[in-house]
Amino acid sequence: MADTSLGTPAQLRDPDYLPPLAKAVPLGIQHVLAMFVSNVTPAIIVCGAAGIGFGSDQGALGFPDMTYMIQMSMLFAGIATLFQTIGMGPVGARLPIVQGTSFAFVPIMIPAVAGLGAAGLGGLMTGVMLGGIFHFFLGFIVGRIRYALPPLVTGLIVLMIGLALVKVGIQYAAGGVPAMEAGMREMAAAKAESRAVNWDIIKFGSYSQWLPALVVIFVTLAIKFFTRGFIAVAAVLIGILAGYAVALAMGQVSFTAVERAGLFALPNPFRWGFEFNAAIVIGMCFMAVISAIETVGDVSGITKGGAGREATDKEIEGATFADGAGTAIAGAFGALPNTSFSQNVGLIAMTGVMSRHVVTIGAVFLILCGLIPKVGAAINTVPINVLGGGVVVMFGMVCAAGVNMLSEVRWNRRNMVIFATALSVSLGLQLAPEALQHMGRTAQILLTSGLLPAAAIAIVLNLVLPEDLAD
Repeated sequence: MADTSLGTPAQLRDPDYLPPLAKAVPLGIQHVLAMFVSNVTPAIIVCGAAGIGFGSDQGALGFPDMTYMIQMSMLFAGIATLFQTIGMGPVGARLPIVQGTSFAFVPIMIPAVAGLGAAGLGGLMTGVMLGGIFHFFLGFIVGRIRYALPPLVTGLIVLMIGLALVKVGIQYAAGGVPAMEAGMREMAAAKAESRAVNWDIIKFGSYSQWLPALVVIFVTLAIKFFTRGFIAVAAVLIGILAGYAVALAMGQVSFTAVERAGLFALPNPFRWGFEFNAAIVIGMCFMAVISAIETVGDVSGITKGGAGREATDKEIEGATFADGAGTAIAGAFGALPNTSFSQNVGLIAMTGVMSRHVVTIGAVFLILCGLIPKVGAAINTVPINVLGGGVVVMFGMVCAAGVNMLSEVRWNRRNMVIFATALSVSLGLQLAPEALQHMGRTAQILLTSGLLPAAAIAIVLNLVLPEDLAD
């Protein structure tokens, strides 16, 4: 229920209304807390997949590439949010839309940079830029392509995004891929040398790794279900802080990187160069379509939940333009794709405050954090198992969101065949990527992500199969 001390009911439904600053500032920071962990986590996952994250040789240097990408994730989430709230010409919905890096892009990015180190980031960022430009132009046609993406298709895609990520969450909670690979090397060496495995040096999956992760999970769930308001909104963040405290007490936290990090730094354009990678560009353009449809839903949810009205065509187009512009600019400076954050849509409905200026305050806070390297370095002190506890919950919620969307589907034989075929092929290729080992790298990246084959099969079958297919 809305707090009437913030303004009259009519004012609270007005995007142009600014509540008293003493209350507007905490509300703006609350928006940041609701999306903060989800916004920086993709950068950590991508750097981990590339081999420049936790457990890599860059650890001795304070993870400079990962710290920078986290910084840029905060900075350009703030800038992209300003595109939405303040606007520039046709760009921006002029609504309280919070922008950030979506998990939806992660399954495309992981195979594209896997094991390539910093050298793989040039192709990734080029793909982000070109995908953002493509996303921008979708603003002209977004209303006309919605028919091709009913809940059957969008629900399946969201479910596949979650399924592609749950493995990453468990790996993080158990100690991370580097620790897993170190354990595999020890077991292989013990077998080759006909000796017993030295379990003392195998950290992956140990009780010491799982304990902080489980603390995060249980504290997050307890807060989410047994509290209300601001505390419940920040449940994942508070859970991670609780797990962090346990990890700190167990000696798993190092502050070396924070000591080395500077107090202020400007973004560095084309930090990793410019390289055209067809697989990444195609994947980013495809995900731009999905992101655009998601943004349409978010804009509609904000206007419906906050103002009790439908979104206008101008607002939907402006929001899509802002998505694309924010992503293209972010890629040029080393950040990942930006899109509207759905969790903040629910926050607006919960608080009843429709003010875009409140979200602008949160965007300024994000920008300030992005210009201070010590903030990124401080985030890097969070042990990978603690982060894993948080993302296990978040990735599960992505799956649940997909299932919720699928609940709107009428499950006749036609729709069951479409769903079964798309899920079986896409999930199978994701679980057995070696099945495509004779194909080129571009095809392998696109098809083993799980998302592209799922979407392609579902969209084509949904358009081709007759609605009156006999049961």
